[in-house]
Amino acid sequence: MKQATTIKVWDIGVRLFHWSLVAFFVIAYLTGDDDEGGLATVHAWAGYVIIGLLAFRILWGLFGSRYARFSDFIYSPSTIIAYVRDLLRRRPKRYLGHNPLGGLMVVVMILSLIAVSWTGLKAYQAEGKGPLAAVDGRIVSLAIPLAQADDDDGNARGGHGERKGDEFWEEAHEASVNIMLFLIVLHLGGVAAASVMHRENLARAMVTGHKPRLKEE
Repeated sequence: MKQATTIKVWDIGVRLFHWSLVAFFVIAYLTGDDDEGGLATVHAWAGYVIIGLLAFRILWGLFGSRYARFSDFIYSPSTIIAYVRDLLRRRPKRYLGHNPLGGLMVVVMILSLIAVSWTGLKAYQAEGKGPLAAVDGRIVSLAIPLAQADDDDGNARGGHGERKGDEFWEEAHEASVNIMLFLIVLHLGGVAAASVMHRENLARAMVTGHKPRLKEE
């Protein structure tokens, strides 16, 4: 019997996570400038979906299929350095799953998304929104702000101190998003370079789940 020329690498969980994350990150980014309107609610819920996707990917990285597991693509620093050296010489070893540099990028992007999500939640908490606002008993809903109550001096509840906290977390959230955008550009560049060097369409592989077999298989 003739052996198939492709092999199933990316399972349905990895593929759904990948493309869902792309879609909801774009939605969150495009709706991030609206502070109080309807788009702010969309932004918040897109962020909650991303948090759920991250939780799924971490669990799937521990208990999923072979190529989805962290153990398959987290390499030692020496292996990563050797791969980069071979990459610069334009003769990198081909991997069915993530290569050492790609695996490092996956981990860094997950950590960056965690930072994006956490700073977003903290910015919402500072405004009396979101699940973390329950910590100080101010939660009303996951995405709709509290009606501000004036104190005896006519100042909105929380005063300047709360506003400073609000600004800090907003700036931290914006900075983490910018870092994430930079990582996305690096990721796209790496995918393009690997696709050219190994003569395989990695974007299509993330849709179909299949990649060409290694020569020695």
